[in-house]
Formats: sequence, structure tokens, C-alpha cells
Amino acid sequence: MVGETEMNAAAASPSAGWRGKLAGFALGLSVFSVAWFAIAAIGTKLGAWSWQFGLGVMTVQWGPILIAAAGVVSLAALIVALIRAPRKKAAMLAFAAVLISGLALGRVAAFGGTAERLPPLHDIQTDWADPIQPSDALLTEREATGALNAIEDAPVIPEGANARWPGLGGRLVSEVQEEAEFVPGEQKSPKAAPYPYLAPLIAPGSVEDGYAAALAAVEGKGWSIVLAEPEEGRIEATQTSFWYGFKDDILIRVRPDEAGVRIDVRSVSRVGLSDLGVNARRVRDLLDELEVRLNKASPAGG
Repeated sequence: MVGETEMNAAAASPSAGWRGKLAGFALGLSVFSVAWFAIAAIGTKLGAWSWQFGLGVMTVQWGPILIAAAGVVSLAALIVALIRAPRKKAAMLAFAAVLISGLALGRVAAFGGTAERLPPLHDIQTDWADPIQPSDALLTEREATGALNAIEDAPVIPEGANARWPGLGGRLVSEVQEEAEFVPGEQKSPKAAPYPYLAPLIAPGSVEDGYAAALAAVEGKGWSIVLAEPEEGRIEATQTSFWYGFKDDILIRVRPDEAGVRIDVRSVSRVGLSDLGVNARRVRDLLDELEVRLNKASPAGG
């Protein structure tokens, strides 16, 4: 009777023996696999290694392998914790490990799906027929930071992109951007196209009003201003991403229009082939904010 009682107590013991150790290891591995992505990103931002290594190797190549390994170990720990005299503590730890690994795998799968769905673009603007040109100051700053992507009038997607995005290599960026945009009134659902519709903003007000609104928006977003020329109606700024420290340049051009003021925006990444839609979203968000600012400032909107 005493022996049976001791065995039952051991089965319910929170220590759970080797199964508890395996579950603890699985949980630790799962947490580390998630932290690995933060390590890769922060190390890149601090200059501990190149962005090619931090993103291309640590994140894209090694990251999914590490998470998959954590998932396998976590699942194994959960199984052994549930068979033959289950240990409550071991099962709870293993379940937490499985949950963390599963969520991480889901995020990685979603990231991969987004990368495949979006075209390999990193230069987006509202008017490719009259592209916004960068200033010498911006070009100098880009060169100093080792920017690999040139700012061109008619950029072409590299032929090498065909390996991952068949049929897009060698095509004009302007054409691919237009095809990827959701055009209200022409498509039934935004899901029909991966990019938001981008076009010059025509709004009420003067060039001075448009420039002031654009400058206020840039300052409000905390972007680093490279150039601000009210006489030219030009603003150039740089946004640095929190993760990895990637730098994207935003070029804004303000001109008079029959209806008031016209504002064009260009956003281009300094490195990388695909921006995962970041530049398009940035341009769309900025245009939306400027439209609200100018409509509020106009007599009709006020």
C-alpha cells in the first residue's frame, strides 16, 4: 500500500523527472527560436553583421529551421508527458512550448506567403511619367550608407528575380506597380491586387499650403529630413526601420494645379529587392494624411 501511494505521489509530482527536463528544454528552445529573429534584427541594426547576413542568413535561412526544430522537440515533449502516468507540470510546459512554436511557425508561413504574393519592388511613386528626381544631398547620403538600389527614371526589375517571381525579371517597375495596384471601381475586392491605388494627390489650397502640410506630416512621423526647399516645393526625408535599421527615402514634390495643389510622392528602399509592400503603404498613408490636412485647412473643408 505504501509503495503504491509513493508511486502515485511521484506521478503527480511537479518535478516530473526527465520528462519535466525535456519539457523545460523544449520551452527554452521555443522561446530562443523566437528571440533569434530579434537578435538577427537588432544585431543588423547595431552593425554587428551585415544586413545580408542578418536578414538573408539568420532570418530567412536559419530562422525557419530553428523554429521547426523547436516545434518537433515541443511536440515530442508533450507526447511523452501525456503517456504513462502523465506529469502535470511537464505537460503544461510542453503545451506552452508547442503553442509558442506553433504561433512562430504561423508567422513565418505568413511572411513567406506575403513575400511570394507581392512583386519584387522597392521603388514606388505616384507618377512614373514624370519621376521625382533625388537631390545631390540625398544621393550623397545614400552613397555614404552603402545604398545598393539606384534611383532611376525607369528602373527595371533584375533578370535574377525570375527565379522566385517568374516572368517579372526584365520588366519596368512602373508597369508592374500599376498591375499590382487595386483600382477602386475597376476591381470588386482589394484582395484582387496586393498594392493600394497610388496617384498624385489633387487637393484644394495653394502650393504653400501643400508644402506646409507635407512638411508637418513628415515632421510628425519623425522622419529625418534631408532636404526642405519651400521655393522648389521639394522635401526629402529618410525613415529608418525599428527592426534591422533599414533606410527608405521619401521624396515629395508640390506643384500648383488647376484645382489647387498637386502632390507627388516617391518612396524607395536603399537595399533589398522586395520591400514587402512597405513603400506602397507608406506612400498611400502619407497621401491620405495630406488629403485630410488640406481639406481641413481649405475654406470648404473648414
